[in-house]
Amino acid sequence: MSTLRVAVVGGGIGGLFAAIALRERGMEATVYEQAAALGEIGAGVFVTPNSLRLLDRMGLLGRVEEAGALIGPNSAYFRDDGTPIPARVSSDPSGSRPIYGMHRADLIEILAGALPAGAVATGHRCVGYEETDGGGRLRFTNGTTADADVVVGADGIHSVLQGHVVEPSTPIPSGSVAYRGLVPRSVLPGWPVEARLLWMGEGRHIIVYPMRGDTLLNFVGFVPADDVMRESWSAPGDPKELAAEFAGWDAPVGRLLEHVQYTFRSALHDREPLARWTAGRLTLLGDAAHPMLPHLGQGANQSIEDGMALATLLAASPQEPQRALLAYERIRKPRTDAIQAGARGQGRRFNSEFDELDERDAAMAESERFLHWLYDHDVLAEAEEEGLALR
Repeated sequence: MSTLRVAVVGGGIGGLFAAIALRERGMEATVYEQAAALGEIGAGVFVTPNSLRLLDRMGLLGRVEEAGALIGPNSAYFRDDGTPIPARVSSDPSGSRPIYGMHRADLIEILAGALPAGAVATGHRCVGYEETDGGGRLRFTNGTTADADVVVGADGIHSVLQGHVVEPSTPIPSGSVAYRGLVPRSVLPGWPVEARLLWMGEGRHIIVYPMRGDTLLNFVGFVPADDVMRESWSAPGDPKELAAEFAGWDAPVGRLLEHVQYTFRSALHDREPLARWTAGRLTLLGDAAHPMLPHLGQGANQSIEDGMALATLLAASPQEPQRALLAYERIRKPRTDAIQAGARGQGRRFNSEFDELDERDAAMAESERFLHWLYDHDVLAEAEEEGLALR
């Protein structure tokens, strides 16, 4: 039997990991990326236990440990005045898999480095797709086409391929704007090490966590939206406006924001889950399939889960890839639907949308059960079990 050819559109975290997992299982996977070179505008990303175990299985754990920063037991949640909130999860329930803070560019570099030369084709902006006899054909703005047995749309929240599968989900303004940026740890002596710190106030919150061996602190400040912006991390923000949004908060927040020189600003939009992910030989992955608010830090992690499940199921049914794609959707969609809703609820907790703060604090403690469910999941075991039924 000839090797299954898979075209992955999108060279982000999800697309690259999917290609690694597909190739590890003997398939021919090529990533088509619209940018002239791989990279990431933006700053931080969490690598949580549910995806860390998958990166470990692909032999990449050591690289993540070297490039990232451990999120450890010094992590803490606070009210805006610094009052501690007794809720914190920094590992899976067993304590064997921690959380790492990473720069997106570093994780992209690790994933790209795990692929052989020629596996990623840059400068390929996808503008069209059509089903062919036994496969799919992609068209790119550079005038080229690509044929494959299976096509994976990993082309992000503004996916071109999503419209070939289902009516796109309408963006719903969340009412929040996110400011993101980096501050060198060296300018903040005494800042807790290996710690994710989160302060919550009425209608806004700010999270700070380390990356690059704890030499950089990544911050994300969420504040009420005052206009409509495209979902992009590349819009410049004003550090003075950011500092004003958190004026009067706990002293460490003000101390950190004094050192912000550059920040990016973006409105956040929520979306309802898609009705389906798959049509014929085309399926969706990552933000193209399940865009979610960032309050659980699961965008990248769920795309890694997607890639592992997809590769496992295609390997189980290479002669009938459409069955594998439907099985992939069947096992992944209920979980990501729940996580999309969970991210929405976590945002309400973080923004203190409760009559009393004690109610919010109690809800934060209850949310630990959801995080344990989230982090303890092994998508490989789930996909392998489903794959047995396809053989």
